[in-house]
Amino acid sequence: MIDHRAALARWRRLDVVVRDLPLGLLFLAAAFLPVLRSHGTQLGGVPERPFDALAVVVIAVESLPLALRRRSPAGCLTLVALGFAVDQLRGYHTFAAAALAFALVSAGAHLERRRRTTAAGFSVAYVVLAIALSRFGAEPVSEYVSFFLLLVFAWGIGSWVRTTRAAEAAHRRRVAEDTRAAERTTIARELHDVVTHHVTAMVVQAEAARYLTAAPDRLDQTLTAITDTGRRAITDLRHLLDLLNPGHEAPSPGGLRTLVEQARRAGQPVEFTEEGTPAESAGSADLVAYRVVQEALTNALKHARGSRTAVEVHHGDREIAVTVSTNGATSVSPGGSGRGLAGLRERVAVLGGDFSAGDDDGGFVVRARIPTGNPA
Repeated sequence: MIDHRAALARWRRLDVVVRDLPLGLLFLAAAFLPVLRSHGTQLGGVPERPFDALAVVVIAVESLPLALRRRSPAGCLTLVALGFAVDQLRGYHTFAAAALAFALVSAGAHLERRRRTTAAGFSVAYVVLAIALSRFGAEPVSEYVSFFLLLVFAWGIGSWVRTTRAAEAAHRRRVAEDTRAAERTTIARELHDVVTHHVTAMVVQAEAARYLTAAPDRLDQTLTAITDTGRRAITDLRHLLDLLNPGHEAPSPGGLRTLVEQARRAGQPVEFTEEGTPAESAGSADLVAYRVVQEALTNALKHARGSRTAVEVHHGDREIAVTVSTNGATSVSPGGSGRGLAGLRERVAVLGGDFSAGDDDGGFVVRARIPTGNPA
């Protein structure tokens, strides 16, 4: 059984001249078919004459250069036009003369340099041919003008194809650039979330260690917590690099408990409540929920250290609801970068969810509703 995909792949690997040659061979063969003998192109009033040895050469010059229509479009057009001129002056009027239109389309589409010079040179050559043909017949000038407009139309089709391809290529480049920019933004946000969370915890623990010199046991526990936080930061940074791999998966729901334990070791009293069963295919929702809790705990450590903080996570059939409230905390100080909460708002919005962060009943509350994308 023929594997059409494999055959097509092998065909595309062939040189472009080999792939374009069949079109030239088709015109060459068609020119000798009796049924098409009376359907050739006739310009001017030169009387028709039967084929001879020169006719075979003319037909070959008109047809076979089409193999070069993409490799050397100017050369292809020159040879085909030369064959066409001899064809009309000798009165062969072969079907192969129609190859001139294909040569013009290809030149308009693939010619890279000196396009205007080529178009002007071809136009001058056509005028010379029209003057020469007018000596052998009484064709009106309008016939030559009409045929020239047809040739211009063929060139225009090629130019339109060229412009369309250039526009598509530009669009692909813009999409690629936008994609790279989005990837850089995503990685920057991940770096912000990971580094800020762990470094904040380490700074808070280090500041607390200053006052524990008289309590060696507690000092040792605090230094151990700093070490563990640093190791966790390294692990999370490695995990962030895994984002570049196709097989990357979001943090497991159990990672939320790790975040809570880290905050507790840093001196933040955190109550953690998790309800419902995590969906098997929550996709990006799990990662976003993880980052919401991470950023909220980081802000609590920075702006309301020691204040009671409650983390509530509810796993529903179609969404994940996250609420993080900190007593006594107020809105994030103007001195902050603002990237954390703003980035979370954008992430949640991309998934079609809702996000809010602000003062509420004497504290600061972060709420997020994150759709999982699972059907009802």
